[in-house]
This record gives sequence, C-alpha cells and structure tokens, in this order.
Amino acid sequence: MTSGASTPKGERRRAALVEAAAALLVEGGFDAIRHRAVAERAGLPLASTTYYFDSLDDLISAAAEHHGRSELAKGRAQLDELPAEPRGVDSVVELVLDQLLGEDPGYEAVLLRYERLVATGRRPYLRPLMRALGAELRELLTEIFARSGLVVEPDMLDELIVIVDGAVVNALIEVDPDPRAVARARLARALSKLGS
Repeated sequence: MTSGASTPKGERRRAALVEAAAALLVEGGFDAIRHRAVAERAGLPLASTTYYFDSLDDLISAAAEHHGRSELAKGRAQLDELPAEPRGVDSVVELVLDQLLGEDPGYEAVLLRYERLVATGRRPYLRPLMRALGAELRELLTEIFARSGLVVEPDMLDELIVIVDGAVVNALIEVDPDPRAVARARLARALSKLGS
C-alpha cells in the first residue's frame, strides 16, 4: 500500500474498496472479487485497486477480514443486549445459529457462506486470518452459552460447531430448501442431551 492511503481521502477510498470487495464476497464468493468489479462497486477508478492494495490476494484478505469482523461485531452487539439468565434450548439454538450461519437464513445465503468457508482452504494466505476469526467466534459462542446458563467446554463447543456444519453441508447436498432448519433440529437435539 502506498503512502497515499494514509491521508484521510486515501483512507476513505481504501475503506470504500474494502467494503465493495466484502459485498462482492458475500454475493458471489472469492471469484467475484476482481479489480474491475471492486472499483466499479466502489465508484472509483480501476487503478485505485492496485494503488491501495499490493495484489488481488491483499484485497481479498482485507475483504474477508472486514466481513468477518463485521459479523463478529454484530454478534457482540447481540451478546451485549443479552441478559444473563437461563434460556430454553430453542432460544440458545437461535442465538448460536445466528453466529454460525449469519442473518440471512435463505438457502442461497447459507450456500454462499459455506462455499466461502471451503474456498479458504485453497487460499493459504487466508488461514491465519480465518484461525484468528474462528478463535474470536468461539469466545463469543462460549459467552453466549455462559449468559444462557450453560457451561460448554471447548471440546464440546467444537462438537456443536461440527454438528451444525455437518447438518448444513448434508442439507446443501440434498438441496434442502431450509438448511438452517436442519441445523436447528440437530443442534437442539445435541443441546437437549447436554442439559440432561
């Protein structure tokens, strides 16, 4: 990144490019992030993407981090509004699914989310970022469980995430129109066993 990005105008332009790339990431996955598409979405000249980012990988990393941090911020805001009190399994399940599957429960949104997750495996430069975001997500989920009156150890949390991921992937393979409902049922069953 050049020194021009350190000016207020440069910071605004760089932020606009990152936001545009993050929106494209959500809408179409990593392949949707191209220099021209990002510049057009941001309303900036094509050359701005190479001026503010060393490479397309650098831009993709910034977009993935922006999107991941935005989702974590939404989750933390949801947590801040959550009183510490015992909750029923159904309430806890919805809180957890909001964090793991996002706000949009639609089939296409969930499919795109999981395609992005799987595609990070082909982008080694994203692995440190994804590990860091994953650790923060686990902390958030642990706190959601704690505020809901459930103590969930790290190993159990990993198992619950695997249950959701497996349920969603199987629903996507079966072209189930509501993968969130499938994940909801599996997670509720697992949490009910946890409480007994």
